[in-house]
Amino acid sequence: MIRIEIPGKKSLQLEYLLLDFNGTIALDGKLRSGVAENITTLSRSLQIHVVTADTFGNALRQLERLPVTCKVIPPYHEAKNKLTYLKKLGKDRSIALGNGANDFLMLKNAALAIAVMQEEGASSTAIVNADIVMKDINEALKLLFNEQRLIATLRE
Repeated sequence: MIRIEIPGKKSLQLEYLLLDFNGTIALDGKLRSGVAENITTLSRSLQIHVVTADTFGNALRQLERLPVTCKVIPPYHEAKNKLTYLKKLGKDRSIALGNGANDFLMLKNAALAIAVMQEEGASSTAIVNADIVMKDINEALKLLFNEQRLIATLRE
């Protein structure tokens, strides 16, 4: 669990990290360099879930050795399916991290939402619904290691 006291906002008690796959932790269906190590480190504090429509058909294979639960969803109503998954985890106890238009509902409803803008770009709806926007997935994951950085970014 990660606990964060943000001045001017409520206290966050976070148990889950919900990640998008393609465009977020993977590029063209392949896990980005450094992501496995950062996920492994974060798994000591958070239960990590990846939810994806699996555009390239290899998310399960890419994630099989990592301490994550991977849910492949149908390639339609993806935003609603990701939100349903978030609600099952507990939206008030979850961090959501994504980049696409199909991530906006999970970002909008998570206790802490981070959008990343990398080679695939990021949809405007993902950015608008995020609490934080990062330019690199590894930097976004490392941000979760450092409570003081989160507080500095989020305090009012």
